[in-house]
Amino acid sequence: MAKLIVLFALCVLPALAIATRPMRTPFTVEGKVYCDTCRAGFETSATTYIPGATVRLECRDRKTMDIRYTKEGRTDSTGTYKIAVTEDHEDQFCDAVLVSSSQKDCAAASPGRDRARVILTGYNGIASYNRFANAMGFMKNEAVSGCAQILKQLQEFDE
Repeated sequence: MAKLIVLFALCVLPALAIATRPMRTPFTVEGKVYCDTCRAGFETSATTYIPGATVRLECRDRKTMDIRYTKEGRTDSTGTYKIAVTEDHEDQFCDAVLVSSSQKDCAAASPGRDRARVILTGYNGIASYNRFANAMGFMKNEAVSGCAQILKQLQEFDE
């Protein structure tokens, strides 16, 4: 019986200690926020990136969809945000979500481009702790001049 207790202590207790320790290397969620100056619904050559936009990371329980974790970040001068996450969110759906734009004339979230899914677990075979979210965008109130030509060029490439 004593050998069983010693075996248990040697095998199970270290595993429990490792499981309760915080991660040594946090995840970094990185992405860009743009202004859709042509109101095209995607990035074009006329797209600009928004400094000072607010982005929120939300992680939801897979079964109940209740929010379990949130953290906000802001974009830098290049429209890039980086949010550090110290926990593993293996059993959760995590999305980067647009919160607000710093540009009043480009403040309406572009439909379908207002969130980006990110995987925040170390148990999926990805060696890096950096996670890159798809670019998210706000739409300009009115398209800037020259957009018709840009969209026409894109249509020509499509044919």
